[in-house]
Amino acid sequence: MDQITVLLADDHTLFRRGIRTILEQMDGLDVVAEASTGEEAVALSKELVPDVVLMDIKMPGTSGIEATRQVVKENPHIGVILVTMFDDHESVFSGMRAGAKGYVLKEAEPDELRRAIDAAYRGEVILCPIIATKVLAHFGDSHTGKRRQPLPYEELTDREHQVFQLAADGLNNRDIADRLVISEKTVKNHIANIFSKLQVNDRTQAVLYGLRKGLVSISPDDD
Repeated sequence: MDQITVLLADDHTLFRRGIRTILEQMDGLDVVAEASTGEEAVALSKELVPDVVLMDIKMPGTSGIEATRQVVKENPHIGVILVTMFDDHESVFSGMRAGAKGYVLKEAEPDELRRAIDAAYRGEVILCPIIATKVLAHFGDSHTGKRRQPLPYEELTDREHQVFQLAADGLNNRDIADRLVISEKTVKNHIANIFSKLQVNDRTQAVLYGLRKGLVSISPDDD
């Protein structure tokens, strides 16, 4: 039996330890590391190149969805499974567009999680039953020939996602430009495109929308 290496990424220590205990009791699985932030998940994935990453969506700093995008971009063969409490179809689509191979709710049974890990290791895509039902319902009109209109956030480019997260972190246009090594005018254009695509009028509205949809996250103050 192949030994599947797994990286756990979740900002809740007790949840991580609980999942680790469950996985370490399963044959053929090796938990190689734990990450508490999206940045750590990306860095450890690059360093260790695990077979599978169990990724929480809501984490401080870089969101699980953005971290998934970066992990898959660096190593496309890594199977990222989103493990979360969120079961709305919009989070599912964001994750799948980012390159996730699976989507499992935190309330799932251990056997279900194991099936998802095995599937991701084989390069297959798997959704837990609750999520699969929602996705099928969302595409229920496909057999009638109706074309689903893309959701607002689905039209954001990777660069716009980056700018959006930095804006959510409180950076102004000049700081964002310095961070991404682009011109301030380019940042303004990206911000304008984000407002237009999300159908909002200012940064506050954009960030609130992004938080609701799991597109951005806000790190707690270090007080």
